[in-house]
Amino acid sequence: MTTTAPAQELPVVEPASAVTTPRRRRDRKVDPDADRRILSATDWRRPRIRITTSAIHTLLLVLLVLVGLFPLLWLLKAGVTPTQDTLMTPMALFPHGFAWDNVAKAWNDVHIGDFFFNTIALAAGEWAVQLLVATTGGFALSILRPKYGKFLAGLVLATLFVPAVVLLVPLYLTILHPPLIGHSLINTFWAVWLPAGASAFNVVLVMRFFDNLPREVFEAARTDGAGTFRLFWSIVLPMSKPIIGVVSVFAINAAWADFLWPNLVLTDIGIQPLSVRLPQIQSSTDLGVYLAALGIATLIPVVIFLIFQRTFLRGGGLGGAVKG
Repeated sequence: MTTTAPAQELPVVEPASAVTTPRRRRDRKVDPDADRRILSATDWRRPRIRITTSAIHTLLLVLLVLVGLFPLLWLLKAGVTPTQDTLMTPMALFPHGFAWDNVAKAWNDVHIGDFFFNTIALAAGEWAVQLLVATTGGFALSILRPKYGKFLAGLVLATLFVPAVVLLVPLYLTILHPPLIGHSLINTFWAVWLPAGASAFNVVLVMRFFDNLPREVFEAARTDGAGTFRLFWSIVLPMSKPIIGVVSVFAINAAWADFLWPNLVLTDIGIQPLSVRLPQIQSSTDLGVYLAALGIATLIPVVIFLIFQRTFLRGGGLGGAVKG
């Protein structure tokens, strides 16, 4: 009797076409505005177009920097150049050397330092008053929303259409005989600080910013027992760093360049700012010394802004108001 061994099963090999291997595909972000641009993504891949466009962008950037910085650079150059060279060859680069004594005379003889500190005091006071009025006014009209809030906001907005020149005479009479004080504010910093606070533009700007803040945060704070002052100081202000930076830049820039109003109310030379004093000494000062004084008065605020630009322009978002 013979037995047959069972047949061994051969492994089944699937055809190569049936084997599928997963492939990793990169998720490409599609720009919805790519087709609306002057140059598409396909055009940018062409070396000639890419190089030409980059060269044009670089050239425009260099021209923009030269146009913006050339007056300042020429002023700094003329401040350390002898007067005769500035008059004869104003565009030449130091044909007869430097005149560093112009800077020393501008600081010591013209007393630029004293007028500079007066300008700092005026700018700091105007900044503080404008920020106080703008934030509190915007908080009252936007967050608290009193019964006649819309009417008051309309009145504030209507003052923007009144020319500033029309208000000079009544404003001067108010500073000359202020109510409830009893003595004039002429030749005091308060004569410049207080009118600067009446800026309807800043109030409207801050109010519109407060309108876009989340109301849920304020309702939650009131539910937790936060009062009006606590709501303003601990909730609204930390959320308002971007608009505070914008108002600060506007206020300091306007205070530094203001001439007409300080010239009317600050007749005492000892408290006049640079914007008032420099035009008065133009006719009696050597040109080189005067240009050096202008250079100092222009360079110092630029340096201050470069140092504190992060403080002025940083955006706080909602940091400090909402806890995770």
